[in-house]
Amino acid sequence: MKKIRILIADDHAVLRSGLKMMLNSQVDMEVVAEASYDSETVQLSKQHQPDIILLDLTMPEHGGIKTIPEIKKHCPLSRILVLTMHDDESYLKDVLKVGGNGYILKKAADTDLLSAIRSVCRGENYIDPSMTKHLISDIFAETEEHKEGHNQLSQRETEVLRYMAQGYTNKQISDTIFVSIKTVETYKVRIKKKLNISRRSDLIRYAINKGLIDF
Repeated sequence: MKKIRILIADDHAVLRSGLKMMLNSQVDMEVVAEASYDSETVQLSKQHQPDIILLDLTMPEHGGIKTIPEIKKHCPLSRILVLTMHDDESYLKDVLKVGGNGYILKKAADTDLLSAIRSVCRGENYIDPSMTKHLISDIFAETEEHKEGHNQLSQRETEVLRYMAQGYTNKQISDTIFVSIKTVETYKVRIKKKLNISRRSDLIRYAINKGLIDF
């Protein structure tokens, strides 16, 4: 059986020792290296190319979040599972943004950690169940915000949004709805402000979700 090769990165020696003992007791896992600070984590990751890097977020030097892109650059096949005490959703979002593959809290049960390691190694993403409620709350909040924004759009603004999402230029929109280019630009500013959306790709996605254009 091919074992999951794991690097433990945490500045607490006692925690590393306990994790190493637990992980090495699994028939499908082995700890290949331990690191206690960020630069050592990157160095050992490059050297061992582990399947899983179990990463703490609050180690000396830069902090785990800034280390993730550096690890990914040198070890594109390694998967990063953050093991942290931080249950703040801002940390979770930052980890996901920079390429982390999983997020589990240190208070999680041993069985949950083992399950998370196996899931992430299979190519799945893992989020601690106690943290998913934060993501769900944010999704509902964003949905309500967009819904309210859409309800606030005037009929003409909705029309302009539809043409924007379809890729019309300002000139094409002005010719179609018989207003000046300057007026079209004003509508665009209002739309982006009301919806709190600035990127065209996000406007297209929003228009599709609202049924303003076919996809």
